[in-house]
Parts: sequence; C-alpha cells; structure tokens
Amino acid sequence: MFGKISSRLLGISLLVVIAGCNKTDTGGAIDAGGGATAPTPAVIQGTCPQVYLLDGTANYRTYAKGAKDDPTKIVYQASLADTTRQCVQNESQLVMTVVVQGRVVSGPAGGAGSVNLPIRVAATDGKNTLYSELTQYPVEVPAGVGTTQFIFTKTNVALPGGAGDFAKVYVGFDEGPVAGKKKK
Repeated sequence: MFGKISSRLLGISLLVVIAGCNKTDTGGAIDAGGGATAPTPAVIQGTCPQVYLLDGTANYRTYAKGAKDDPTKIVYQASLADTTRQCVQNESQLVMTVVVQGRVVSGPAGGAGSVNLPIRVAATDGKNTLYSELTQYPVEVPAGVGTTQFIFTKTNVALPGGAGDFAKVYVGFDEGPVAGKKKK
C-alpha cells in the first residue's frame, strides 16, 4: 500500500517540479489558446532589472515665456511616482516593458490643455549605457480640473542577454537632446 502511495506522490511531485520550471528561451511552443501553438518567449521577473526614479529628474516644470523659477509663472508641474516592469528573455536579449505612473498639475499661468513631457528611459551597467531613449509624451489636462494622472509605458527596451543581473533602469524627465537608442 505504501509503495503505491509513494509512487503516486513521486509522480505528482515530479510533474509539479517540471511545471514550475522557468523557461528562458523560445525553444518550445506554448499553446496560447485557440488550438494554435506559437513559440512564445518566457516572462522572467527574477533577473528583470529594477526601475529607479532619481530625485533630480522625477519632477518637471514649464514656465510662461521669459520666466524661470518664478512660482507665479508656472504653466504645468509634473511628477513621476510609481514604477513597474516586465522582462522577456530570448536567445540574445532581455526585452523590457517599463511602466511609470505620474501626475500633471496646471500652475498659476496654466490651465486646461496638452503638455508634452520629455521622459527618458535609460539603462546602465556600471558606467556603460545599454539603452537610452527620450520620448515626448503628450498628456491632456482636462478643463475645470487642473490636474490629471497618467501612465507612461515604454515597450521594447532591449538590453544584451546577460545584462539583467547588473543593469539598472532609470526613468525621469530630461530636457536634453533627443538621443536615439544605444545598444552595446
């Protein structure tokens, strides 16, 4: 009797272990439903680099023409708060989707309307830049409210295959020049 139970437990345990393994390449096909199978890369969170907001770049202000640092001339003020990410590993790259929650408030010189926020996503590995891209992200501030929240999503942030353990991803406002994607 105990032999049959032990064999069954061993079989079930083996299935659980096999089902719980992380798949890190596209070697197999995953059934996505509908009867069709297609190779799908695995989602990997264990080696997905963390996303950081730097104090100096998490806030952004625009001023009326000719004004700088005058609180009465602020048109919009924006801030970034919470972040999350998702990584997919293939044979040669770790591809990230970076998501950041933010808020825009119109200032004394502002009101309803659209504001373009210069948001940069950059990834580094020590002193090496693995990725850097600036996006002009439009946000609409509704009339009569003066404030709105937004979700910024940057897909296809491609890093070299082994970069996940040492890379750091930074998101912030950047008024600098628009630089293209950098890959090393």
